[in-house]
Parts: sequence; C-alpha cells; structure tokens
Amino acid sequence: MSYYIKTLFYAIPIFAFLIFIEAVVASIKGIKINRSADVISSLSSGITNTIRDAIKFTFALITYSWLVENIALYKIESYWLIIIMAFLVKDFSGYWVHRLNHRVNVLWNRHFIHHSSEDFNLSCALRQSISNTIKFSALFMIPGALLGVPASVFAVLGPIHLFMQLWYHTQLIGNLGLLEYVFVTPSHHRVHHAINDEYIDKNYGQILIIWDKIFGTFQQELETVSPIYGTLNQAKTWNPIIINYKYFFQLLRDAWRAQKSIDKVKIWFMPTGWRPKDVLENYPNNKIKVSGDQIKYNTDNSHSLIMFCWAQLIFALVFMFHLFLVLHQSAPFLNYLYAIFIFLNIFSYTSLLDNSKISLYAETLKFLFGIGILQLQSFTWFNIHGMPVLLFLIISLFATIFLYLNNQKSAKLTLVNK
Repeated sequence: MSYYIKTLFYAIPIFAFLIFIEAVVASIKGIKINRSADVISSLSSGITNTIRDAIKFTFALITYSWLVENIALYKIESYWLIIIMAFLVKDFSGYWVHRLNHRVNVLWNRHFIHHSSEDFNLSCALRQSISNTIKFSALFMIPGALLGVPASVFAVLGPIHLFMQLWYHTQLIGNLGLLEYVFVTPSHHRVHHAINDEYIDKNYGQILIIWDKIFGTFQQELETVSPIYGTLNQAKTWNPIIINYKYFFQLLRDAWRAQKSIDKVKIWFMPTGWRPKDVLENYPNNKIKVSGDQIKYNTDNSHSLIMFCWAQLIFALVFMFHLFLVLHQSAPFLNYLYAIFIFLNIFSYTSLLDNSKISLYAETLKFLFGIGILQLQSFTWFNIHGMPVLLFLIISLFATIFLYLNNQKSAKLTLVNK
C-alpha cells in the first residue's frame, strides 16, 4: 500500500470528524453554513479525486525526479534545511499553479470544481479536480532541483501540504492576529473563494500568504464587504463529475462557434472568461454581472431522497476503501473497472439530487456494469462474496427509480397547488 493511500486511512476520518464538529458549532451559533445536497456533492467530489490519485491516472509534462537527476548543482546535507527548502519550494510552486489555474481559460476548468460550491465550509475543501490529469507543477520546483532536494522528500511532503489546506475553509474562525501576516487563514481564504469585485482573483497562497504579498495578489477581508461564494458562471448541478468538465465544454462550444480560426485556438489560452466577440454577441451566457445578483442553486428534494443519497455516499466511501485495500492484489484493468463503477454510482445519486432523468440512465448503467464485473470474477467482488454487492445493485436501482418518480410527482403536486 502506497504512502499516499496509508495517509488517507488516517486523514479521511479526521476530516469527517472536523466537518461534523463544524456543523455542530454552526448549529449552536445559529449560522447556516451547510446544505445537505451541497455537502454530499462536495464529499463525493473528494472521493472521485482521491480515487483518481490512488490509481495514478495523471501524467506529468516533466517530473521532479527527472529535474533533480539532471540539473542539480548542489546537494544540501542538513536534514532540517532540506525540509525547510522543500516546504518553501512546494508552497511557491503551489502559489503559481493556483494562480495560473485562475487566470488561464483552459486551466480554469481544472479548478472550477473547487470554487463551484456556493456555500463555504470544511466540506467544500474536498471539492478537488479529476480533470487536472496533466501536471506541470514541477516547472516551478526547479529551485529545489538545483539544490538537490530529493524527490522522496516531496513524495512525503505532498500529502501533508495538501491536508494542511483543509482547516481554513470555514466561516467560524475570525481574525487570527499575528498569524494573518504570514500564513493563509480562514479570513484570507474566504476572500479567495468570494466573487465580490473587491475580492475576486486574490489570495492564491496555500500555506504561506507571503507569496500574495510579494507578487501583488493580496487582499484582506473587509468588515464592510461580506463574501459571496461560488463562481460567476454558476455550476447549477450537484453532480461533481459534470462540474469537472462544465467549463471545458463551454470553451469547446465557443471554439466551435467562433468564426475566426485564430479565435478557435486563442480562446484556450486567454485570461479566464474571455470569449470571441462574435460568440459573445450571438451566444450570451448567464454569467453573474454583479455578485449581489447571485441566486444560489437549489433543488426541492424530499427528506427520503436526501437520506438515500447520504446512504449512497457512505456506500461510495466503503467501496473506495475496499478498492484501496485490494489495489495491489488485482490487475490494473480490474482496478480501473472498480473506479469506473464508483464513479457511476456517484454520477447516479448526485444526478438524482438534481432531479435529473439522467440518474435513471446512470443507475441502470451502474447496475449492468456491476453485474458485468461480478460475472468477470465468477460472482465474487474483488476477493469477497458477490451476494452483498448484488443486493446493493438491486436495491439501489429500484430505490433510485422510486425516489425519482416520487420526487417528480411531488413537484407536479406543488405546481398544481400553487
């Protein structure tokens, strides 16, 4: 089992506990920070990203290992100096990758998912991308390579650096005094997630806020301006897989519709939000013009449907942890099938949250896909008996159909009564 996967067995329960504590404290204080559908969407997004990373479905333009082997000019001997240098290089790299993800059209698609929640809480920190399959962060880690910082140090530091970015996604922690001058705090990150004119595209730092102060992208939270969270192009779905590629398909449509060949290429590399003039005139989008005009996406779901989707989320977590346990016992081909199955499950129940008919097609495909995996493994499910999984598939299919039709019926009754 890899180091990254081992850390997840500790990190995920800790994250879940912190999210629970935040919800309890918010309830006691009478602050509304969570909506069930939004939290389910966020946690489901975290599952997809975690699985993607665990099965290593990413490609690097250039790896740090290659850099340190080929351009190192000096080798630091001090253990503590290596750790400090690695941390600074990692955080510096994170700042610039984060900034580029915000400022370049095609790269914004990789990061759109993280900002898609119109709430701000610990769970939205888990809205991480599966569309960032091409990695280029090593390009900003050249200083570490020149000093001979071993790749193994970054392999250990990477997950720790990532997990350290969870805690500041909250509305419950105010100004932290002197810490505000050096580290990214909840106040700084509330600014980063806001779409207010005063706040947008600010505070890209991950652990240290000093990079923003050095490179001119810092903005403190103002007492007179309450942050409004989300994106100017609203996601308008709870399905994290759709959200991951929503902006990409908008760019693809715009590139297709553009009359000039130069615009068909240019659109991908221009600043975020740029569209060809002719496309903008002929196909105006629903981008929020003023942040105060935001109407949060919401769906009218029954209590039973929400409870079912919570249960499906738990099953998705169980399947994910089981995948991790058998990851190195199964052929890579089977691991990919398992990952696709979990993705189909998530696609189905988050589409159900949207009251979308797509959930019926996704659930049917999941059922057939699951049966196919059982058949492929002689009615076993990755080293366990296949009967519990078969029962899950049957109950899940019929429950999805029932809840979808029942929700549609309730919606029609509400319209008639109005």
